[in-house]
Amino acid sequence: MNEIERHLARAAGVDTVQVGQDITIHIDLAAAHDVTAPMAISQFEKIGVDKVFDEKKVMLVIDHIFPAPSIPARQNHRQLLAFADKYHVRCYGKGEGVIHQLIAEQGGLTRGAVLIGADSHTCTAGAYGVLAFGVGSTEIAAAMATGTLDIEVPPVQLIRLEGETSPGVYAKDIILYLIGKFGTDGFTDQGIIFAGSWVKQADIEEKMTISNMAIEMGAMLSYFSENDEVGSVRECHLIEVNKLVPVMACPSSPGNVKPIAKALHTAVNQVVIGSCTNGRISDMRAAAKVFSRAKVHPQVTCIVLPASNKVAETMEKEGLTRIMRAAGVTVMNPGCGPCYGGHMGIVTADDVVVATTNRNFPGRMGAKEAKLYLASPRAAAEAAVCGQIVVPGTAVPLGGE
Repeated sequence: MNEIERHLARAAGVDTVQVGQDITIHIDLAAAHDVTAPMAISQFEKIGVDKVFDEKKVMLVIDHIFPAPSIPARQNHRQLLAFADKYHVRCYGKGEGVIHQLIAEQGGLTRGAVLIGADSHTCTAGAYGVLAFGVGSTEIAAAMATGTLDIEVPPVQLIRLEGETSPGVYAKDIILYLIGKFGTDGFTDQGIIFAGSWVKQADIEEKMTISNMAIEMGAMLSYFSENDEVGSVRECHLIEVNKLVPVMACPSSPGNVKPIAKALHTAVNQVVIGSCTNGRISDMRAAAKVFSRAKVHPQVTCIVLPASNKVAETMEKEGLTRIMRAAGVTVMNPGCGPCYGGHMGIVTADDVVVATTNRNFPGRMGAKEAKLYLASPRAAAEAAVCGQIVVPGTAVPLGGE
């Protein structure tokens, strides 16, 4: 068995598993947010149980539309808070951060643990070796009652990331390159194990960026291994990261990936830096390096959203928030902001956006006609000060990130 299969076998209480086998696994954490939890709560109430399976293993987060910009959003918030009070479960309801970041900071999950989340980017937790399944609201409701999840053991492929990246190439470039190479359905309903020399030296934040967007290749699971040998897999892919160049996903799919050099001089009027993909402190440092040397272009609205209060506090301590605001950046409270298209930066039909978020489908941030590009925080920050798409290092010399 490979590493994913070994963890699944343990979670199912059996000695071995094989691809295609139906198993029932015990979960270590069930999580949902203010968009997906309301339906889950309604379904849970219909089950007729008087408690969740384990009060310490259920987590709710209000992050997608906070503070509430509408009456329905506030009603959803109230519903989560009432459920948490009734069933004595955790609810982060004061803008503490994005669900995937808070799970990493507060979830208490260790390698091999099983997480299910009512959000497709739950796979972020694979960065630190958690088996993280994105599921629907109905499945979360059942899991909150039973503490189990029924799955079919997926086939697993290995992606070996070897070498060191060149200046100006970041974890976001690696995952965008992979999505462009394999397509948005390249690993549908499969598991991906990431290993290799780059993985061994990468920090957890870089791994989270890559794991977060594994779903954009259709993956059921993303898992970062600490080992040279991961066990038997369906197929192995070798990626030499030293050969990669800065890239971006162009409108209107995460799979429409091109070298940034092929999109040069495209005028930009909004930049968003943050989200569960790139809202961590290393991302903020990369952006602040640009903003410490140059101001936001007069025609650009630049929005920064820390992924959590912890990130925001570190930004304050290091002076990054002050640097950004002095450069003309609008620093928001932690949360999802415009990534989901709920508020804090909705775009119009003629907007051109560079964002560090994970999706650029038509209508993702507002008007379907808007053009959304996905890129690294460094590339996004440089677009903000130049007012157009440029290769990292154009506005401010590279080095020191």
